[in-house]
Formats: sequence, C-alpha cells, structure tokens
Amino acid sequence: MEYFIQNRWRPEKNYLIYYGLRNKKDLFKNKVRLTNKQRILIQKLPKDLNNDELLILKKLIGKQIVLKENLIRTPTSLKEAHFCKECVANDFIIPGLEFDEEGLCPMCQTKELAGDLKSVIPIMNDIPKSKKNRFDVGLFYTGGKDSTYLLYYLSKVLKLKVLAMTWEIPFMSESARRSVENAKKRLENVEFIIKKINDVDLKIIYKKLYSLNENTCACPSLAYILFYPDLVENKVPYFVVGNEPVQMLGLYYNHMAPKVAYTFSNNKLLNLLINIGRVITLKPPFKKGQMQTLLTMKQLAYGDNLFKKISRYENKLVSNVVNSIKEVKSILKPLKRSIRRSSWTGKIPRFVHIDLNDISGGIYDWNNVKDLIIKECGWVGPDDSGKGLHTSCKIEKCKEYTQFQRFYHMRSKMIPFSALEISLASRNKNISKDDAIYELEEVLGFSLTEIPECKIMKDYLGVD
Repeated sequence: MEYFIQNRWRPEKNYLIYYGLRNKKDLFKNKVRLTNKQRILIQKLPKDLNNDELLILKKLIGKQIVLKENLIRTPTSLKEAHFCKECVANDFIIPGLEFDEEGLCPMCQTKELAGDLKSVIPIMNDIPKSKKNRFDVGLFYTGGKDSTYLLYYLSKVLKLKVLAMTWEIPFMSESARRSVENAKKRLENVEFIIKKINDVDLKIIYKKLYSLNENTCACPSLAYILFYPDLVENKVPYFVVGNEPVQMLGLYYNHMAPKVAYTFSNNKLLNLLINIGRVITLKPPFKKGQMQTLLTMKQLAYGDNLFKKISRYENKLVSNVVNSIKEVKSILKPLKRSIRRSSWTGKIPRFVHIDLNDISGGIYDWNNVKDLIIKECGWVGPDDSGKGLHTSCKIEKCKEYTQFQRFYHMRSKMIPFSALEISLASRNKNISKDDAIYELEEVLGFSLTEIPECKIMKDYLGVD
C-alpha cells in the first residue's frame, strides 16, 4: 500500500516540522525528531512500504503524519475551506488547521484552558493620577479603533492627563489622520506628539525588513524607539499600547508566548529574586511594569537577551525589526541613553495593559465601540464600515497577504496574526460570526494572488 507524508509536515534536517495548528492533545507538538533511517525513508514518500519500512515509520503512522492515503489537502479559497463549528477559523486562512470529532478548531477546543491568558504585560485598568508629573499616562496612539477607545477611556472615563504619541508612518490611512485631528479638538486633557522618521532612513530600514518579512510592518517597535526618550524626559509614570484582547491571546496560539508569560508579573517569588539582584547592583527595585519596559526597550536597542535566545519561544517579527533597525544605528542612540538613565535612577515608565473586555462590560464589542468613539472622539472609520480589525494603516491588508503567503507556502512558521485574531474575536463574541465572515471575504488580505495594496508599499520602497 502506498503511504504519503501529510502535506503540512516538512522534513528539515533531522526533524519533521508542522506548519499548522494542531488539536488540543498535540497543540504545540509541531516538531518531531527523526532517526536517520526515518529521515531517509520520509524523503522517498509517497511509496509502497514493505514490512521493514513500516516498522521504521511505525510511530509516525496514524498520527496525522504518515498517511495511507493522500487525504489532507490545502484549500485554494474560502469556498473550499473547512470551517470550525463555533468560530470562523478555517483551513484556508490557517493551512494545516486540525479539527476534532465535533468539528471544533484547536482555539475552540482550548477556550476554557486559555480563558485566563489576558496579557503578557501587567494589567492595570485603573491608573492613578500623578501628584507631581505633567502627565499621568502615555498612550501610543494610531488613530485606529482600539487606541482611540483607550484614549477615550483614559481621558474621559478616568479623567487622566494623557500624552498621546503618534508615529506618522508613510502608510497612515486618511481616516486615521482625520481621527487624530478630531481627537485633538475633542479631548482637552490630552497632549499630542506626532513624529515622523525621515524617508531616507526609513527606506533603509524598510528595505531590510522587506527582505526579511516580505512586508514593512514595524509597528509598534519603531514607535517605542522614537518616543521612549520622551516618556523618560517627561517622567511619565505609566504607558499603554492599544492591544485588544485577541491580539494578546494570539501570541499564545502562535507559540510566541508560553502560559507562564501571562502570569509572570504576578509571581511574587520571581519578582522578589529579580529585585534582590537589582538592589545588589545598587539599582532601585522594579515596580510592576518597569521590568517589562526595560526588557522591551533593551530588545530593540541590543537584540534578544540570552534567555530569549535559548528558549523555544520567539517572535520572528520583532527579531527582524531589530535586525533592520541596525541598518541605521544612529536612530538607537537616544533610546540607549534613556535606557541607561532610567535604569540607574529607577524612573522607568511602567508598561501596563488595559483589558478592553473588562473596561467595556465583559465583552469588547467592536460595533458598540465604533459607535461610542464616533460620538465621543469624532473617530473616522475606514471607507469599508465592515472593517473592525486593524483600522489605521493603508497597507494592513498587504501585511496580512504577505504573512499568509509565507505561511501557506511554508516559508514561515508564524501563523498570520489576523487569521488568529479574527477567529478568536468571533469565538469570544467581540464580533458576530456573520461580520467576521464578511471581513474574511471582503476586507482582509487572505489571497493567493497579489493584492493591489502591495503596490503602495513597493512604490514607496522603489522595488518591483
């Protein structure tokens, strides 16, 4: 009988690597070590196997790896896709997506187990007012849906003095620009800073990043580099980023953050040991969120630390951004100075996360949020009113397309961020299933043929 290797498994050196998302019992078992005999035999499949060969591959047969028939296929469109019974996850936007006997995807199978995974950054929904500083909190503000909702919450609900920091990228959508201008008029207790990297330096960074990622997405990393000195100089005690719940949870399913990362900030023993080390080296102990700030900024300034390098978890996107930034080393000088200064003085802005589900009544409903920020902040949505995921960039669709292409054709192990996020959003009722399917069909960039938005990026870079 002829046997086949399942088409989302690929031999790489002495391993088989799975490009997909597996069922609950094998969720992150995407790497299988091969004996030399197995490796040689795998490379010869498909073929009829004799008894000796069957014995060599025995542990791989019947485990969705070596199959008796070539049953596994990768759809070429949403129309061919197999959808999860509960959410919009499907095996077109996530090739290699497995389903259990009830027709549930791995994200729905593990909903209860992953229910407490809210943030890899300390959660603080109620930020105190500062008694002696000009600002209570800093916000990286893009003009998109999520950061505008946070700006509303911080300034109008908590009534804090906010420093809103906007990195003006070349691809900023017109709706986002108008949203920023409207927010300036509506929110009296917010001070806005807008910065732009000169095109000469930015193109150098972007071209390197394009060669690594096939797109130029560097948000929010370059914004951190630009604005961290301002946070330190203004002694801003806290800063937040506009990450919604499904973005944080997506890191877990993309194997970029282990479960322990979501509880680390609350581990009293580990934080005590770290602070003992700080005191021994004559540095002030960390307050909650300060260590996360330094780790984030140091990674951008100096690259991955030793622990990150030897761990099994990596964020290739951030690593590629770091490598690209090195092409213009001068851009890092102010950041490095601010890191040294803040670390020694202990005046480190505290990186915290605001849980959008919690502050919006339990479920961060995208449509309700849009209505609210239109009324309160003058927010301007994208031309397609059905778009709810990532609303501030003209080439967001290009990022989705390139991430999808790389994963579909097994050039990257990273599952497209938007594929996970739209699936999780429909699972968690942030958006209805019908609305999520509309985004998949009409808005997002999951396509096997190049989409028009890529021309915007390529024209800016001057590449074909």
